[in-house]
Amino acid sequence: MEDLREDRQVDLVAALARARSADRPGPDTPAGTAVRPWPGPPLPIPQAGPADLDLRALLRLSLAASHASGRLRPAPSAGALHPVDAELVVGAGCSLPPGRYGYDPLRHRVHHVGLPADGTPPGVTAELSVTARRTLSHYGHRARPLLLLDTGHAAAALFLAARALGTGEPEVRLDGLTEHPLAVVHIPPPDWRSPLPPADSLGLPAPSGGTPTPAEILARRSTPPPLPGAPSRDALRAVLATAERAGTGGPLRWCAAVGPPRPGLLHLAPDGRTLRRYAAGEARPTLAAWAAGQGWIADAGAVLLAVGCPADADAQHIRRAHLRAGFAVHLAHVTARRHGLAARPVGSWQQADLGAALGAAPNRDWVVHALALGTRHADEENPT
Repeated sequence: MEDLREDRQVDLVAALARARSADRPGPDTPAGTAVRPWPGPPLPIPQAGPADLDLRALLRLSLAASHASGRLRPAPSAGALHPVDAELVVGAGCSLPPGRYGYDPLRHRVHHVGLPADGTPPGVTAELSVTARRTLSHYGHRARPLLLLDTGHAAAALFLAARALGTGEPEVRLDGLTEHPLAVVHIPPPDWRSPLPPADSLGLPAPSGGTPTPAEILARRSTPPPLPGAPSRDALRAVLATAERAGTGGPLRWCAAVGPPRPGLLHLAPDGRTLRRYAAGEARPTLAAWAAGQGWIADAGAVLLAVGCPADADAQHIRRAHLRAGFAVHLAHVTARRHGLAARPVGSWQQADLGAALGAAPNRDWVVHALALGTRHADEENPT
């Protein structure tokens, strides 16, 4: 059984190899508390002044729970377990005084945990880490890649919230260099411009269609299966383009599995506008078997795939690939919704060596993350 201690050093290379195996997780274990036990009393987030970064609105649009169960956060999470914790380093120009704060997404409150370091930039820097036990409790040895994907989704939720609120240009760090924090998102106050972005900061466009609105962000939900109905080529092209732009400079390739009348795998041509077929044949039933046996994927209208992260990747490469995959799929999900598509992220993959299945060298091109797409609109959406 997977060790649940949070302070245990994890061999991420071995953990990913085990997660990709056919081994099944054991019985569920206790998930522990839904929120990290931050010290000190919970504090309300003050109303923002005219020139301040509105932290209350930013966190409501990105990480806050919509009700006490914690299941309805704008950032999706495997099993609705939400392992991502946010520590906020607040500088000048914010609705909170400068300092370090732990965020409680269930109560939408903060806990003052320390002073800011010298040189803290204006705005807020969200340092994202995980309480692994929450996801381990259900997914066991399959949890490690899911924790990274969830963190990428949380970073994307902060990024989109900043864009929707018209803050200064957000800077996203998904370099995979550290485990604590796994990701960093710096959001400046409105009208503030950084002279130089930090190393590996992602200068990213909004999803296809432009800057999202707050209402659009809060409306994003994972559609419950089934997801039948083939997307139009224009919609599929837009979803692929968003994923590729969001993953610029990253260690992943993107493609989409489609069904009849010409089943196969499609990717974007170098011009970024043309869909090209690079493999023929029906891939969706195989994807369904690889995705923890989720049979409904075989009938999905299309499946966007992030592929890469070879078996010999080191821990930094693994973190970077999965963080960026979660980030890109989150933005692609918004694009899918804008094109009238139902969509659902799929994060758990076993024996999903797509390259080997296509006759290429084994252990090079694994499925890292996916977004199932369809044209059906569910009456009720899944609160994940």
